[in-house]
Order: sequence, then C-alpha cells, then structure tokens
Amino acid sequence: MRQRRRWTPAGGVQAERQERFAGLIAQGVSNSEACRLVGINRKTGTRWRYGRSVRNTAGVLVHYPPVKITPAKPRSPRYLSEHERIVIADLRASGQTVRVIARELGRSPSTVSREVRRNSDAHGRYRPEHAEHAARARAHRPRGRRIAADAELRAFVAGLLGKRWSPEQVAHELRICFAGQSARCLCTESIYQAIYDPVVDLTRPARRRRRRRRLLGVQRRGRLTAMTMIDQRPAEVDDRAQAGHWEGDLIMGPGNRSAIGTLVERTTRFLILLHISEAVPTSAAVLEAINSAFASLPHELARTLTWDQGKELALHQQITASTGAQVFFCDAHSPWQRGSNENTNGLLRDYFPKGTDLSVHSGEELHRIAIEVNDRPRKTLGWTRPADLFDSALAAA
Repeated sequence: MRQRRRWTPAGGVQAERQERFAGLIAQGVSNSEACRLVGINRKTGTRWRYGRSVRNTAGVLVHYPPVKITPAKPRSPRYLSEHERIVIADLRASGQTVRVIARELGRSPSTVSREVRRNSDAHGRYRPEHAEHAARARAHRPRGRRIAADAELRAFVAGLLGKRWSPEQVAHELRICFAGQSARCLCTESIYQAIYDPVVDLTRPARRRRRRRRLLGVQRRGRLTAMTMIDQRPAEVDDRAQAGHWEGDLIMGPGNRSAIGTLVERTTRFLILLHISEAVPTSAAVLEAINSAFASLPHELARTLTWDQGKELALHQQITASTGAQVFFCDAHSPWQRGSNENTNGLLRDYFPKGTDLSVHSGEELHRIAIEVNDRPRKTLGWTRPADLFDSALAAA
C-alpha cells in the first residue's frame, strides 16, 4: 500500500490553510465559519488566530505566534479571484476542457490556460489554495524597469523625447528600430511611467499651456473684402486625396508684436514655417513670406490655401495672383475648419511658448524646427513621416 506523502507546514497544505484562514478572518468571516471553509477544527482555528504556548518534550516553553491577519486589498476584476480558482479546480477535476471552463467563468481561454500552467504545484496538480498563494506572492514581487537597466534603450528613448516626440510615437519607433528584440519594445504606458519615475534618468521637455482669451462678437475694425468662403472650396480638398491644399495661420507673440507663420499641407501634414521679416506681422510681410514659401513648390503642390479671417491676409488677392493658389476663408470663430493647422500649432508651442518674443528666432532656426517636426511619425498617417509623404508628392509632381 502506497504511503501518502505528508506536507510540511513550511510550504505545503498546512501553510496554505493558514493563509486562507487568515484571509477569511480579514474579510470579516467568523472563526467557526472560517474553520468550516478551510476544513480544520475550531480549536485549531482559535490557536492559529491567537497563538499558543506549549512545553516540548524537554520541558521548554515554546511560543507559536498568531497567524498574521491583514485586511485584504480590493482586487481588480481583471485578475482571477479565489472563487474562480476553485471553479477551475472543480471543473478540471470533472474532466472539462479549458474552453468550457473559460466559457463558464466568462474569461478568455488563454487566461485559464495561463493560470493552470503558472500556478500548478511541483507535481503538476492545480489546487486553488496553492494557486492563490502563488499568484499573491508573484503580485508583491517588484520588477525593475527594463529602460533603467538597458543604457542603450534609455539613450534611444531619451533622444526621441528630447526631439519632443510623444511616448506613443516613441513606442511605435521602438518596434521598428528594435524589430525582433522584444525586451526593447516598450508600450506607451511604460514610457510614461519611466518619465515620472524619479529613479529613472529620463525626462521630456515640459509643455507650457495657457488658456486662450476668447473674443466676444465679431471684430468690426479692418474687415476683409472679397473673401471666398470655405463652403465654396472644391470637394477634393475635404477628402485629402490630393496633395497641394494648405492651411495657414500665425503664431503670435506677446502683444501681437511678433509672429511666426505656419503652413500645413492637408494630405501629408507637411509643415512650413514662415519667417516674418518685420516685427509687426503686417499684410505685406505675410504676403512676402507666403510668396517665398510657395515659389519653391511646383504648381501641383500649391493649389489652395485656407486661412482664418485675420487682417494679416488682407492682400489675399495678390497671393492668388502671384502663386496661383486660391485662398479660402473659414467662418468667424471656427478654428476647427482648419484642424490640421490648429493641431500643428499646438505642437509648435513646445518650441515657441506663449508669452515669449518670437522675433528672436531666425529663418535658419525655423527651418531646423520644421525639419524636426516633419520627421516625426504620425499616427493619423499610419505612422509614416510627413517628410516622406511630401517627398513622394514632390516626385510625382
């Protein structure tokens, strides 16, 4: 007759029962009910709860401390509960498959398969008490950040963040540059946590945000004339299927005494920064900057220009005459009608914070910043770069 193996309290059945007993007591279950659920005598439960002192065979008084009872932390529904582990053990004992068990619990089959594989004991048996103990012990085990241990990975991520890439853009670039190296592929949340972790030497240039003052009513002074409104714009501009349609605006400095012009191509999101030669952005200065930018483009890539009703575009008829680009104006107080340009202006505020003098930036510096922005992969473009798409449009033109 085969002798049953005895499990020691150090890490076997007795220790699991003690831990389960302590968990039930922490949840508010009575002593007698906890003993019944665990399968022990009530006197044993009382000794576990309050401890005991007995004399051994040598006559020495030995004290056994009480089982440590700590309030149970609320568990997220995404993790398996102890009751679900009991159901898994019962259904496995009845011969049910993983998919049947998963359907019974309302979980994914991979969740059940992974639970059985990771939390079975050394003999391959799945017991709910042992599985619960193993899962809790694993949850309390701290893990080091991969980006903190890998200097090359940290330097690569820091370089992209220094160029003001978003963590989502960095995470996508890692999967391309480190293809096949899963240890160096981080998700977006991991990069965010590394940025905010003081232990990790990783930072991102902070953005300065200010609330925009809204103007009430329509500004009557200096109204534009002979405007062609956005509802008359051709249909091919809206579907973004054809390159050469631009959205423009000015980024203003304090007191409107300095400005930088921005042009964004709707299909490729390619950015051109306009250097305003005069301190005050007059209509003549804006005309000169736009003409200079469009002069280097083929006619097929300078089809239309959409702007708001700012007075700086009072010479819009001269722009059309010199560049061939038809100018359309948005409705009053409707910035969403040129959303690509508005989104890009928000990104540019990382480089040109509000309240700073914009006249200090030279044309060469604006060109460098535009290259840096155009080299970022964009999610809205399927993670391609605006520079690559615009180069393809130039080649086709």
